Amino acid sequence: MIDERMNLLLTGAFVYTDGQIEKLAGLGYRIHFMQQEADGLPLPASEVDAVVCNGLFLHHDIEAFSRLRCIQLTSAGFDRVPRTRIEVRGIELHNAKGVYSAPMAEWALFRLLERYKCASHFRDAQNAGKWLKDRNLREIAGTKIAVIGAGNVGQEVAKRFGACGAEITGFDIHTHATPGFDAMRPIETLEAAVGEFDTVVVTAPLTEGTYHLLSERVLRNLKRGATLINIARGALVDEAALGRILAERPDLHAALDVFENEPLPEESSLWRLPNVVVSPHNSFVSNGNATRMFTLLYENLKNFIGKSHEEIPARFA
Repeated sequence: MIDERMNLLLTGAFVYTDGQIEKLAGLGYRIHFMQQEADGLPLPASEVDAVVCNGLFLHHDIEAFSRLRCIQLTSAGFDRVPRTRIEVRGIELHNAKGVYSAPMAEWALFRLLERYKCASHFRDAQNAGKWLKDRNLREIAGTKIAVIGAGNVGQEVAKRFGACGAEITGFDIHTHATPGFDAMRPIETLEAAVGEFDTVVVTAPLTEGTYHLLSERVLRNLKRGATLINIARGALVDEAALGRILAERPDLHAALDVFENEPLPEESSLWRLPNVVVSPHNSFVSNGNATRMFTLLYENLKNFIGKSHEEIPARFA
């Protein structure tokens, strides 16, 4: 008897429970698993119908996956897949839309509060066992915040900063009314407008068009005392230029969770600049991610197999 189930390849990019594997199999998939995406495949590439992965196609040529019709990414970004080739072949492509938005937005808020409330001062004082007040605390209310990218993450960022009383302006390729934003501006105006804002939060996706979106010219226009927070992709910012400018301008502050090269090289000046806080691409991590991710991938795979059901017998004819 011919097994007419579709082959679903899962990778270690997501940690599944036994119950979740059973639920996916219950949709009508034959499940195959590989832990490391750089390793050999557990079945011929030409027999894979759908895959849940992150960087699988950095190590395996997508052209070998001749039957592939659905890709579910565990990342929000599309920069680790050959998107043009996927579109040409008509393969369904889904990202982790909305999965990481809340924790990333909270991280951005945390980093600004950390600066405005002088968190390092109070930690140092506690470690030294000293009762030292700081009279230089600031509040977010009344400040102007620019959010670069008004997608899911950007909207969550706007919601949280807006709740603190800030005025939120979004910069994107569109300028239509967007939840959480007081105003929207075209991304092309960023260089001229960036000097208006107390805080700039980067949430846009990395594409050919957004590479070094925050160029040296944009960075040099930052308002005195401004804070730059990048939780998107490192290459959206000209990192070399940023390092030079931060060294020249101690009034600026940067909270960087992503970098052009990761891990951030030891020789990078960003490690040692006093007006920079570095984190290891950690802003997306949260105890709520696993539930959101599985709910999303399950629904997408359910919809895909439902649409493909009539085509399955033809493949085995």
